[in-house]
Amino acid sequence: MISSLAALVVVAALSLFLGLRHPVGGAADGQSPLLGKRAPTFSGARLGGGASINLTSLRGKIVVVNFWASWCGPCRQEAPNLSTFAWQERHRGVALVGVVWNDPVSDAEAFATHYGSLYPSVIDNGGVIANRYGVTSPPTTFVINARGVVAATLLGPVSTRQLEEVVARVRA
Repeated sequence: MISSLAALVVVAALSLFLGLRHPVGGAADGQSPLLGKRAPTFSGARLGGGASINLTSLRGKIVVVNFWASWCGPCRQEAPNLSTFAWQERHRGVALVGVVWNDPVSDAEAFATHYGSLYPSVIDNGGVIANRYGVTSPPTTFVINARGVVAATLLGPVSTRQLEEVVARVRA
């Protein structure tokens, strides 16, 4: 009788836990202190070379800023979704910018090549950009409206659909 009751309690607790947790594979809305505030500006060297990346030059567009690293498993999960989203939105007033977080440049370049990155990434030497945004682990994504204000924060691997939905809310 006692073992049956104990098993019932364990099953009930597990059911409650599974019912209340965030879905696997989806990013959770984050409660960043930056929400509703002007996004910290940044500029830096572009991964793979070329012209530097400057957030201020993207004002007037919705900007998705994604902090990632090659050693991050969830970043590998979301990489194809980010490229798909960047490709779909390239002519719709949305820019996606990656920020290489706490990662050797050679590893980040190999990651971007392997996953066919269709958006530019800035190299965050010393974690300066991540510190300004309060990022403690990748992947973390910020959506910045056309006026340069942080409109959403997503913690964890994002899906293409999640990004589409958040950008639609920001546009509205």
